[in-house]
Amino acid sequence: MLLAPIPFPNPIGIGISQIIPLESDSLLSSLPFPPLPKCLFKTTMRVPKKPVSFCLSLFSPDLSAASPSSLSPRLRSRSPGKRKGIHTIGGYQLHASYSMERGHETAVGGDKPSHFATMGSTDGGQKPCVWSSPQGGCKIDLRKQIFCNRSLNMKNIVAVGFDMDYTLAQYKPETFESLAYDGTIRKLVYDLGYPRELLNWSFDWTYMVRGLVLDKKRGNILKMDRHKYVKVAYHGFKELSKEDKVNTYGNTLIRDSFDEPDYIIIDTLFALAEAYMFAQLVDFKDKNPGKIPEGVDYAVMYKDVRAAVDLCHRDGTLKQMVANDPQRYINEDTSIVPMLKMLRDSGRATFLVTNSLWDYTNIVMNFLCESRTVDGSRKCNFDWLKYFDVVITGSAKPSFFHDGNRANLFEVELESGMLINTDNGSPMAQVGSSSPAPTLSLKGQKKACRVFQGGSVGHLHKLLSIESSSQVLYVGDHIYGDILRSKKVLGWRTMLVVPELEREVELLWELRDTRKQLRLLRNERDLIEDKIHHLKWSLKNAIALIRYDDFSTVEKQTLSSECNALEFQRDQVRFAHQQAQRECHQMFHKIWGQLMKTGYQNSRFAHQVERFACLYTSQVSNLSLYSPDKYYRPSEDYMPHEFDILPL
Repeated sequence: MLLAPIPFPNPIGIGISQIIPLESDSLLSSLPFPPLPKCLFKTTMRVPKKPVSFCLSLFSPDLSAASPSSLSPRLRSRSPGKRKGIHTIGGYQLHASYSMERGHETAVGGDKPSHFATMGSTDGGQKPCVWSSPQGGCKIDLRKQIFCNRSLNMKNIVAVGFDMDYTLAQYKPETFESLAYDGTIRKLVYDLGYPRELLNWSFDWTYMVRGLVLDKKRGNILKMDRHKYVKVAYHGFKELSKEDKVNTYGNTLIRDSFDEPDYIIIDTLFALAEAYMFAQLVDFKDKNPGKIPEGVDYAVMYKDVRAAVDLCHRDGTLKQMVANDPQRYINEDTSIVPMLKMLRDSGRATFLVTNSLWDYTNIVMNFLCESRTVDGSRKCNFDWLKYFDVVITGSAKPSFFHDGNRANLFEVELESGMLINTDNGSPMAQVGSSSPAPTLSLKGQKKACRVFQGGSVGHLHKLLSIESSSQVLYVGDHIYGDILRSKKVLGWRTMLVVPELEREVELLWELRDTRKQLRLLRNERDLIEDKIHHLKWSLKNAIALIRYDDFSTVEKQTLSSECNALEFQRDQVRFAHQQAQRECHQMFHKIWGQLMKTGYQNSRFAHQVERFACLYTSQVSNLSLYSPDKYYRPSEDYMPHEFDILPL
């Protein structure tokens, strides 16, 4: 029997908390509010792996006091060895008390449990602890783990490829995205004729998240679940009501696909700044209709934003700023070189396929591979090429992945950046010469790495002697440009880099017990609703029986009172559950909540990750923490009918 602490006032007004068995009729009948059903706390939950004891309570001391301002801003409080949470919502308090083994407690910023061990950390200049090192093979920090959607045996992989931007090179959003935002604003004003007031705007790089969908026609930003139901919606920066969401996206005869050309999916970190700018322009147009030229609607404004972004990338100002000070815009990761070395030592080919051109690629890869002169200053050279067999720049993904693509493949002359014609990758004799131009031979490297521009996946397969597309593992950050096409069209094995995953995993660990409590609340709500349905059914039959004098009016009134009391409790539990869940999601993001969830469903972004990424992880260098021959196996899938039957 589960016990619930039920506070009630004593005669002198001092609050007393007693543990009352819920099956005690005499005590329940004495409480100063409608009695809770005896079955309310009879529920089944999956048994956790570690000993956890819960004490759960719902009570309603004063309904008139319920107001948004009275909501508790915290879901829990923490203390070593013992943790408690008290959540006050709508007159209800959700108490949770649980004891845990000390090795399994955690708080962000505090002592980390064993799940957050510091394997592979490069902070403080420590040498990266790669799997192949004497210190390797230890337990891996949960934030650095590689998660598996589909079985992948690395012994079957003969070539591992990488994207560069936001995969090998992790840009700092607070500097790089702000730089892109400022450049785009200037293009809008000076090149596309937008009001000069835009120059005073600022960029909040924390506001937008991946997985959102922009409704270009209506000026809305949406977050959907995996079934494409809109759960969170904003018009500019104004939240849409539930009624507006249903009227706009729910009451239609034919369900919207939420795809192009009317919608844009924000599935890359590069697009966060333009999504934020679009929201700002929507707000600006609504508040200042005369300052936006007539005929420029929301869709045209988005088109202009995209044009301004393209202008920024085309004129080279962004890349020049990064080239002048890469450390300001790119995170250093000292595990990348050991990872590449380990993969090559295991006998696998490595390749780089990026949309960036050679000059910028060389600068970024020099920074990542730590090419320095004797005095410590950085100087660009070609030493980093020894970690790759083939480098393809200017690849124009995702069209690169279509085997029918007939783009020409040019070899890059490293010093000058000039392009040399090739015959599908093979050197061609130049006019006036009887022999093909020799390929660049790097010092200390038996086989020269060749650098190309353009081409298609067919050229890459030939250069690497790939016999089957399933022999290739490709690592990227862009669901559409890197993962979806390479997986769906080619059948390559794929790994998605999701930098946001580190914080998401840490918060999931911290809130794991709160989420269990929310599950309990949801179960209790279902139980109360079932009891209401049963009482209403009995009441309906009672009305019919009264006509035949088989049922008294008093009995009917008793059933009606019980039903009203249960409906009151249901409404309070529902409100408590909804508000508690909202606060839980706001721990992940104040507006959009958890990246991989929308309510209780996986988000659309999570659904795409599950469909198209064989593996996913927070950083590309996490590969260095695992054996290059590892067999990645997914966890068991659970269907709803199995969820409460099979233990954790």
